[in-house]
Amino acid sequence: MSLPKVFSFTEPITEPEVLESIKALPTEDELPCDDGEPMETTRHRDQMWMLIYSLQAHWADRKDYYASGNMFLHYDPQNTRRFRGPDFFLVLDVEDRERRSWVVWREGMRFPDLIIELLSDTTREIDKGEKKTLYEQVFRTQEYYLYDPFSQECVGYHLRGVRYETVEPDEERKIYSPATDLYLVVREGWLRWMTKEGELVLAPWELAEQYKQRAEQERQRAEQERQRAEQERQQAEQERQRAEQERQRAEQERQRAEQAEQRADRAEELIEEYRRRFGNLG
Repeated sequence: MSLPKVFSFTEPITEPEVLESIKALPTEDELPCDDGEPMETTRHRDQMWMLIYSLQAHWADRKDYYASGNMFLHYDPQNTRRFRGPDFFLVLDVEDRERRSWVVWREGMRFPDLIIELLSDTTREIDKGEKKTLYEQVFRTQEYYLYDPFSQECVGYHLRGVRYETVEPDEERKIYSPATDLYLVVREGWLRWMTKEGELVLAPWELAEQYKQRAEQERQRAEQERQRAEQERQQAEQERQRAEQERQRAEQERQRAEQAEQRADRAEELIEEYRRRFGNLG
């Protein structure tokens, strides 16, 4: 039995005959997953990782999506030699698990909701022509973006009906992505995710550096507090010593006054004793 030529991209496949036919098709373990070709440049590779890892960090609590890049996406069950390898793609409402490749007939005929291709001199025409048509008419991918890591050219398309329409950036040069509820924006030569609050979505290594800086700031604040506490302790000790010195001086004055009073009393006693013996002189 052959599979139908038209699939629903929004409803799950439930027909028993179709499900049984899918079981006979190759799995990701049986299909190629890597052509051995590296990405165009190191910057292309780093840009891909930036998009993937920052989104994963931002959605750390979510388990209902799959984001990857530069991996085979097998989309034609009747011709397993037909596949693509988007530089970045996102599929929503699927299980977040490790995959060797994305095989649409093993994923309920789920195609990416969002694709980003990184332009280069060798792929520019294909990305803007052949791939754009494929993603528009076959994948029905809702969002398609093109970015040149060197010139910072950035173009977005959203599917309106059956055709892609160009998405114009706002006054801050941001493009809103409904699939992620984030913005795409170019900052310091990198295509980045940005929240509605205007905060860049940080990659794990940036988060680690941020945590390191915060920890250092906390350490410095703790050290400052320790130094202030030590200064206050020293000041309190100095005040205690001054108070002790004042107490000792007061005690010495009291003792001197007491000694003077005792000497005066003794002098009176001697005078009185002298009068008894010799009477008043003179």
